[in-house]
Amino acid sequence: MSEFEDNYIEEDNPVLHLELEDGTLMDCAVIAIFEAGSMTYIALVPVEELENDAEDTALLLYRYIEDGDDPESFELDEIQTDEEYELVTSTLDQIIEESPEDAEF
Repeated sequence: MSEFEDNYIEEDNPVLHLELEDGTLMDCAVIAIFEAGSMTYIALVPVEELENDAEDTALLLYRYIEDGDDPESFELDEIQTDEEYELVTSTLDQIIEESPEDAEF
């Protein structure tokens, strides 16, 4: 589980500076923060892949857990089961399908 504070997300361009297991940082565009079932999730895409116009862009999905005492602080946690992953991807698909055509994802 990773813990983040407000300086990890840039407000003007929603980019999260994600620290990987090896300690390196990866900038990720925040695609969506959404609810599925009883949990909140975040969808991210590595900025490097967006800048390179990659055809197959990696979509990173995590549980998004806000700190109840500090709304500017949150944690990311991995999705635990295949069933949870299916729920999250189907919910995100619905959100994308229902969004206006000019919305950027």
